[in-house]
Amino acid sequence: MGGEIVKLVEKYGGKVADSYALALQASRNPEKKVIVESAVHFMAETIATLANDDQQVWITNPKAGCTMEMMAKDWMVLPVADELIAKYGDDLLVIAYMNTSGRIKAIAGQTGGAVCTSSNAPLVVDWARKQGKKILFVPDEHLGRNTAVKCGMDLSSVCTLGDPHTYGVTWKTADYETDSAEMICWGGYCGVHTIFTPQQVRWWKNKGWQVIIHPESKLEAVQAADGSGSTAYLWNTVMDAPSGSKFAVGTEGHFVRNLKEQAIIKGIDVMHLADAMVDNNDNNSGGCGCATMSRNDPPHLAGMLDLLRKGEAPDINRVIAGDVVNEQTAERQRLSGDERIEMIFNAKLALNRMIEITEAAS
Repeated sequence: MGGEIVKLVEKYGGKVADSYALALQASRNPEKKVIVESAVHFMAETIATLANDDQQVWITNPKAGCTMEMMAKDWMVLPVADELIAKYGDDLLVIAYMNTSGRIKAIAGQTGGAVCTSSNAPLVVDWARKQGKKILFVPDEHLGRNTAVKCGMDLSSVCTLGDPHTYGVTWKTADYETDSAEMICWGGYCGVHTIFTPQQVRWWKNKGWQVIIHPESKLEAVQAADGSGSTAYLWNTVMDAPSGSKFAVGTEGHFVRNLKEQAIIKGIDVMHLADAMVDNNDNNSGGCGCATMSRNDPPHLAGMLDLLRKGEAPDINRVIAGDVVNEQTAERQRLSGDERIEMIFNAKLALNRMIEITEAAS
């Protein structure tokens, strides 16, 4: 998020954290009856999935989506998952990245799978491998491939399905070699992270800077870097470094600017990885922030809180598990009562498996 909204939330005692910690906000704070989430919709929905019945979850801007999540809508993924489940039966389980809707997380729960975040993906994938399961990893092919390498998997056993864009699946699973695959990766990706290249990494390293990068980036860039991990990893690696350290950080632009502002206080230099002057480009604009995340800002947050105080909050801002929102029109599809109960049950199974795996490891 942009620095101003982060400062606003921190000033008034709110929570700023990575996706794992944010997902637990309602369940870990049962005394809080109203949770206002100022980030993307899938995160608000995850909070709502784990919330108690007497807790409400609201989002400051319902059009704040995620381009990666848009590449893995349930109507895209479910037919492919059904086909693979019919083919492999109980030998296949789904691992759903946090950047998915509750409906996708429910597919993971139904197959005995789990949710993962960028910080615990290796733990979850390792857990699945120990069961001898074939894995359908949705939606980020790059996090999938990077996690496979971290887990010691041979990349020849990783199959990546076609690019779904935001328009739907135009390919057939029969076109891909899934029988010999240990992991089948959905072909989604994050446009913010796929701009990073090995050339950018080497440019900074040649200048004596350390390079750390988010694992939603391409495998070649991650392997060239000094380290990779979640936003919590990136933040803590920099802030725990000694004074005089220099880091080029490969992730979302607002995050890097916030980190740079805090790190300089400790005498640590931070630059955005994409600011490397390679390919005769000395004006790289790759450091821009996530456009859909930025649809949340201080005016939206202040306005939402004011309307809640007056009892006039728009229903479109209320987030209930199972909701799907069109990021362009804000049109919402809401499940019926029975459908929602079933979805929440299965999504909770997948989320709670992730929590059990993560807590056991720590």
